[in-house]
Amino acid sequence: MRINKFISETGFCSRREADKLIESGKVTINGVTAVLGSQAEPGDDVRVSGRSIEGKRSGHVYIALNKPVGITSTTEHHVKGNIIDFIGHEERIFPIGRLDKDSEGLILLTSDGDIVNKILRAEGKHEKEYIVTVDRPITPSFLKAMSEGVKILGGMTLPCKVNRITDRVFRIILTEGKNRQIRRMCSALGYEVRKLQRIRIMNIHLGNQRVGTWRELTEPEKKELGEALNYKLI
Repeated sequence: MRINKFISETGFCSRREADKLIESGKVTINGVTAVLGSQAEPGDDVRVSGRSIEGKRSGHVYIALNKPVGITSTTEHHVKGNIIDFIGHEERIFPIGRLDKDSEGLILLTSDGDIVNKILRAEGKHEKEYIVTVDRPITPSFLKAMSEGVKILGGMTLPCKVNRITDRVFRIILTEGKNRQIRRMCSALGYEVRKLQRIRIMNIHLGNQRVGTWRELTEPEKKELGEALNYKLI
């Protein structure tokens, strides 16, 4: 198989990250420096920066974390409060997408490098649901503007589903993931976000999972997620 796929299936990193490692000359196969398109098979001695990595595992890890405020969605261990050290999993895992440091709620992590891009691809229009608390009463014009699109980061956000829950709390379902999107949208309309919680990613729901805890995805969850992505979770 192609070397980037081989590396991603070990859970070391995603294919995209593997390509960067290969391009920088940090990957070897049986002592030979790999290039993009090189082939590797189980049993080959594949190394990254001299470190040996395992061949394909029998199964991957798929985790749902209820991230607390203050934890950063990064694999960089030098960052204080990084999500990897917070979980402390025995396998090498990485987050699927991000949830900013000031927000809490559902974030998925995995050792499966192939699934990352499938979920993150913008054209997939995969739903993510949030509960948001703002600093002042929500108006009909605010809800209308949020749902139709707001100009941020030099462009308009995609139309989305928005509904009021209480005077200062609303639910929003996005199908894109611009940097700090909800906070920027609210700010553009004169509102400040006081609390932001993600409660769903596609078919994976946060439910009553306590803040700071993580769990393995259930088999039904993995099956439904795989069907939506046309990908088999193993």
